[in-house]
Amino acid sequence: MRQYVVDAFTDAVFHGNQAAVCVLDAWLPEALMMNITRENNFSETAFTVREGEAYRLRWFTPGGEIDLCGHATLATAFVVLNFYEKSASRVVFSTLSGELIVDRQGELYEMELPAYELRPAEVTDAMEDALGVRPAEAWAARDLLCVLDDEETVRRLTPDQEKMKALDGLLVHVTARGRETDCVSRSFAPKLAIIEDPVCGSGHCHIIPYWADRLGKDRLTAYQASARGGTLYCRRDGQRLFIAGKAALYSVCELFVDPDGAPADDL
Repeated sequence: MRQYVVDAFTDAVFHGNQAAVCVLDAWLPEALMMNITRENNFSETAFTVREGEAYRLRWFTPGGEIDLCGHATLATAFVVLNFYEKSASRVVFSTLSGELIVDRQGELYEMELPAYELRPAEVTDAMEDALGVRPAEAWAARDLLCVLDDEETVRRLTPDQEKMKALDGLLVHVTARGRETDCVSRSFAPKLAIIEDPVCGSGHCHIIPYWADRLGKDRLTAYQASARGGTLYCRRDGQRLFIAGKAALYSVCELFVDPDGAPADDL
């Protein structure tokens, strides 16, 4: 089985957010997909199967399957459009979050993703204790969004991973107004066995609605200030978000396992 590793939201390897992508003829047993994901030990491994005119897409973290992942969607679109549908400029994915469309626009891959509806949340001592700084604001949807006062605080943050597990939300995102971009952020997912997600597309389905309202603009450039770093080009249209980024191919390899999870015997 062939596997691709793609760095998303960057134009250079070793930056952005890496995702493994497996394009399958038929679905593997879920236990095998989880074993492959844990073996990769990336924040995301994507599995996709063509079904009619679209591709069914599933995302797995080392902690289990999730309902939305932006960077692995971008990575999968990069693989499909460059290796399997070379004459196409668009790919449609059927996912747990509904139909997702990715358009190739030169070097950019633009995804249409759902915007989360944010609810105001109380800023608590538990948040301050886990993050090491008290948020100025907190908002909740699938994830917890904590707004900090300045960019440098976001960049220097060293949160307590165990204490973050007690906070609401699947992931915890911290964000502030940026100096060179509209906003900066970082994303943490200890509940999914991920210390820090280098560039989180689904996280920006929380972050961009907040800053679009705060800044009064629907086109924003966002920077995820992880050690790897990544840039996202975002626009909002009603309840939909369009998030674009570049991608770089790191590797193509063969996985030597059979559908039952045993080592292949054709080495």
